[in-house]
Amino acid sequence: MDQPDTAANQTKWLYLFIGMAIIINFSSLFITIIGPDGNLYAVIAKNMVQRNNYADLFAWRSDWLDKPHFPFWVTALFFKCFGFTTWAYKLPGVLFMMMGAVYTYHFAKHLYNKQIAVWAVLILLTAQHFVLSSNDVRAEPYLTGLIIAAVYHFYKAHTRNNFWQLLLASLFTACAIMTKGMFALITIGGAVVGHLLITRQWKQLFHWRWLLATLLILVFIMPEIWCLYKQFDLHPEKLVFGRHGVSGVKFFFWDSQFGRFFNTGPIKGHGDPSFFIHTTLWAFLPWSLLLFAAIFWFIKKGIKNVQAQEWYCICGSMLTFLLFSASKFQLPHYIVIVFPFFAIITAQYLYQLTSAKSVKTVHSAQIIVVSLMLMVIAALQYFYQPETLNWFTGLIILTPLILLLFLPAKIATGMQRIIFFTLLAAFSVDLYLNLCFYPSLLHYQAGSEAAMWINKNNPQKLPVYIANGMFHDDMNFYLDAHVTEINPDGTASIPRPFLIYTNPDVVHNFAVKGWQCQVLKTFKSYPVTRLKPTFLNKATRAKELGEQQVVLLTPPASSGRL
Repeated sequence: MDQPDTAANQTKWLYLFIGMAIIINFSSLFITIIGPDGNLYAVIAKNMVQRNNYADLFAWRSDWLDKPHFPFWVTALFFKCFGFTTWAYKLPGVLFMMMGAVYTYHFAKHLYNKQIAVWAVLILLTAQHFVLSSNDVRAEPYLTGLIIAAVYHFYKAHTRNNFWQLLLASLFTACAIMTKGMFALITIGGAVVGHLLITRQWKQLFHWRWLLATLLILVFIMPEIWCLYKQFDLHPEKLVFGRHGVSGVKFFFWDSQFGRFFNTGPIKGHGDPSFFIHTTLWAFLPWSLLLFAAIFWFIKKGIKNVQAQEWYCICGSMLTFLLFSASKFQLPHYIVIVFPFFAIITAQYLYQLTSAKSVKTVHSAQIIVVSLMLMVIAALQYFYQPETLNWFTGLIILTPLILLLFLPAKIATGMQRIIFFTLLAAFSVDLYLNLCFYPSLLHYQAGSEAAMWINKNNPQKLPVYIANGMFHDDMNFYLDAHVTEINPDGTASIPRPFLIYTNPDVVHNFAVKGWQCQVLKTFKSYPVTRLKPTFLNKATRAKELGEQQVVLLTPPASSGRL
């Protein structure tokens, strides 16, 4: 086979792998929503549809002020079309992530070439926390697509002086702001302004297009400002964050993000400057070591020849990374929004490594990384022992590993061969997590499990209650009926039998008061986002588990009151 035919054949395999990576990201659509944040956001969007009120945000039966409206509007639209289902909640987030992959391709292709663009897409789609975000959908999947789209269109507006590109860039920027707050401007503006500053394009910094973009963004975010003003600023009597007179508009422009960064807002945290370094080390697997090398090489090369390269990706990602690291409020999923930039930086680094020594070094590093990842998954299987693993899912998971043994050497050479075997290993790891581990883990999210059980086992449509003070967003979203909070020591009048979801201690309190208590179903519970070795080990798991029950309660014969 001659060289052009070989290159064409390898490109076909790359596109096939892109298809496989997309399928794996979509494989999480039917896994139960992970709480607490995922279920909370799903409930807020569900409230929008049920109340037919798309201007106000409600959670826990009160006004809710934390995140802006855009993700909830999109999710509510999907709920309106497809019902209150797991996949209807996750699908829009995953679609925005796929949009991020599309824009990563176009941006990398325009900045470099088609080969780097394809590699960047594959790196992005298989980065560990990117795949995790397709399962644990919060605000970040939306931001991942919106931010790279905004930067791409600003780049096109700058290079082509095109109004429509500027309009699209401003629209995507506004949507990003209405997803997470004004902080999105740091990443988008950092990419564009950083490139112009470093390349000394002084006149372009003061071009009229940026003033027009600012005006367009302000116009596009007016629906958000109006909604916050209507819900909060017009009602200073509302109690928000434990005080009255809270301005929703001020929170949107400052406290939502910058207040967290400076730790002056109502929601505070405790930061660690090294947090996102070790977070990226696992979150960007299996490409994280190559990313660190790529950033070092990029900066070293750029210092020597500033004008010869683009600075969009390094400025947008590193400015955000440094600000996140300096912040006092840090969570692992924050870093996902700059993964498209990381993917492009890594891809162009691999592309320029052509010497046999460099390829050999990368090959050795990736063998170590892949081996460690597979060892971790093997250890997880050995200790956790998910009941969801059967011969069919096992065959699906093992197929990429079997292909890894011979396929890369047969169809590719050099750096492409390294990328192929890294991808196959990542496919196997991600398939295990999405087909076995997470479906099993979510069985310990007792609220959602109880809700789905009640939906199937409450033919009399008895009212459902939950003990006051218990977290219940997972139950509230999945339960077809309405959930009401009650206090066992209160005096709420309940004239007929009802179901309650609570712990055994509360059931005991009812029994002491003379209620007839029939335990219908017991669920083992665990906070699934706080994994500990003792929980992951099946031999020691029992001592980490709590217990929640669905109980049929009948009022005492002498009184219909609690």
